[in-house]
Amino acid sequence: MEYELKPSHFFLQQIDELSDEAKRIIEDKLRLVKVNPFRNKRIHGYNLFLFRIRFEDQRREKRVIYLVDKPYVKLICILDRDKEYKDLKKYLKNLGYL
Repeated sequence: MEYELKPSHFFLQQIDELSDEAKRIIEDKLRLVKVNPFRNKRIHGYNLFLFRIRFEDQRREKRVIYLVDKPYVKLICILDRDKEYKDLKKYLKNLGYL
């Protein structure tokens, strides 16, 4: 079964700001997520199936955060690793998941 990707508007705005190489890396990793979204590390602390994809953009660690809601994979946001996950709760509330 292949999952369908559903990006949020906020995610699409964030991805436009990334370098071309980072966009290519994310695109390749999202192809793998469509086949098996549970392959990446899960984010604990929420009663949701939240996962993250690690990548680097301009020498900065970043994370793509997504939610598995069968048959969809909802792409929520891109977080800077140095801020840890402090903004995640705010983004989840804005999108109505909390």
